[in-house]
Amino acid sequence: MQIDLKQCCMLLATAEDVLILTHKSPDGDTLGSAYGLYYALTAIGKRARVACSDPLPKKFDYFYPKAPFEDFEPRYIVAVDVADPQLLGSALQQYAGRIDLCIDHHISNTGYAGQLLLDHHAAATAEVVCEIVNAMGVTLTSQIATALYTGIATDTGCFRYSNTSAKTHLIASRLIEAGIDLPRINQLLFETKTRARIALERLGMATLEYSFGQRCATIVLSQEILTRSGAEDEDIDGISSLPRQIEGVQVGVTMRERSEGGYKVSLRAAEGVDASAICKLLGGGGHRAAAGCVVHGTEQEAKAQLAGAIATQLEAL
Repeated sequence: MQIDLKQCCMLLATAEDVLILTHKSPDGDTLGSAYGLYYALTAIGKRARVACSDPLPKKFDYFYPKAPFEDFEPRYIVAVDVADPQLLGSALQQYAGRIDLCIDHHISNTGYAGQLLLDHHAAATAEVVCEIVNAMGVTLTSQIATALYTGIATDTGCFRYSNTSAKTHLIASRLIEAGIDLPRINQLLFETKTRARIALERLGMATLEYSFGQRCATIVLSQEILTRSGAEDEDIDGISSLPRQIEGVQVGVTMRERSEGGYKVSLRAAEGVDASAICKLLGGGGHRAAAGCVVHGTEQEAKAQLAGAIATQLEAL
């Protein structure tokens, strides 16, 4: 059942022993939202902890708590930025049918939780969490603000993507006023790359192919490339934006070969093209500007499936 902000705040105000779940292959938004909510709940005396199926990226460790979480049996379970329980990953599947509340901004949310606070106009789930923190009367500390700013900044590409709104900037200004270290955060997020990431970009861009009259650009990150570059999961985060940045490209495609076979696909689309609609045809989803799916088969078979789905958008223009 979908609920509004007031109802969400009432549920959280009465919740005890809260477990906050993030999605697998965690990004800045799911982690920023989770830890922002965690710090807010503990600030008002709640017992809470955050869980993720995968290792946490080191680049976000500036907002992780220094002490380990207190262990407890959860009595209330919240998922943040998780559109589908399958995205929880294997380690958290035990909670898939027990989620009391989901806080999200994905229009593709499957409505799996007992209660759903969904704002698909929000640029990031961290925007929604910031409104929750404000509505609950929790003091916006720099610790809470740092986590939430990270979520918003990463999901908007440092406020460059089309999902950025005037409201996004207003919320960000409140977070900045809370005393976050803005220069340091932005440098860590957008101006620092590992050597493995640079190697991955070089090898990946060497696979670049154009299609649909150069309106679509595709790169492939094979298992060989991933191994040669020495890249870890956090090095891959953000690389999906590279093909779309090429002049004249309306759809940027990044295909990452999976060890179990097939390809994890990330799409980035220009204004007028719906990446979510393309990925939905292949069993995925996301946002108009950014979406993803998994495509099975060989590289050529996967590219053929993608071409068919992309054609539904580009040939209509």
